[in-house]
Amino acid sequence: MKQVITLNINGDCYELAVHPWRTLNEVLREDLKLTGTKLGCGTGDCGACTVLIDGKSVSSCLTLAVEAVDRRITTIEGMAPNSEELHPIQESFIEKGAIQCGYCTPGMIMSSAYLLKQNPQPTEKEIRAGLSGNLCRCTGYNKIVDAIKDAADKMNQH
Repeated sequence: MKQVITLNINGDCYELAVHPWRTLNEVLREDLKLTGTKLGCGTGDCGACTVLIDGKSVSSCLTLAVEAVDRRITTIEGMAPNSEELHPIQESFIEKGAIQCGYCTPGMIMSSAYLLKQNPQPTEKEIRAGLSGNLCRCTGYNKIVDAIKDAADKMNQH
């Protein structure tokens, strides 16, 4: 039996009826068409589905939608401050060539946002540890690490 829930996603409230076993990833992608959040492994190992809930990074494939009620959800669609400009992390990923096939990129950016909120000046080792839950099958971690360092510099200038 479906439950009517309200989800606060990127500052907007969505009321919808969902089965209690549906994951947040399914609801985001299939019901709300917020397809920036990817589904990779479906077991929480690859990080492609990472979103922020109350500012903390979580795997949306392992989180039930009903668990996210009364919490603040941020997806990749909600990272940019407006439609005219990108978030500094998004800018840096583009500028440093850290986007390869792009499938892992939304999850990488969400994990980076969480990392930089917790540690505004991470070392390379800390960045790599912060991304340990995110897999890039294109093997391009060096550019991703460079992009996060660049984003940290930009964010610390403001």
